[in-house]
Amino acid sequence: MPNATPVELELRGDFAKLKDEVEEAQRTIIEAAGQDQAGVDAKVDEVRRSADARAAELRDKAKKADRSESHWQQVQSDWDQHIKRTRAHIDAKKADIDASDAEDAAEWAEVDAEDAISFAASAITEAEYALLDAVRARKRADALAGSA
Repeated sequence: MPNATPVELELRGDFAKLKDEVEEAQRTIIEAAGQDQAGVDAKVDEVRRSADARAAELRDKAKKADRSESHWQQVQSDWDQHIKRTRAHIDAKKADIDASDAEDAAEWAEVDAEDAISFAASAITEAEYALLDAVRARKRADALAGSA
């Protein structure tokens, strides 16, 4: 991007990191699918800890930014509630269950995974929109500052 501001470059870099993260997640999922139950359980626990840490970082970042009016705080709150409900459901299903319960749990987990992917895809589109809006706003501000 010719004449990009440092903020624009940083935002584009952050956006580009999403692709790397998706590719890493895909490698992790493929690798885990080839492992035994204990290996899958270990990977699930590892990724859960990572997701928890990332959610905590996001909450801390929002608090430090002191953007109480930000609509993203409501989205974060809603997402936190969804995660708590999903984790409670997953934890409850870890107990000894019969084959029928296991099948129901697997189907529920698959639907939840599909929904999470759809949500992530929507979030990427929203991030794209927000980044483009930031670029547009910066260009408008620069143009107005130059004509003043």
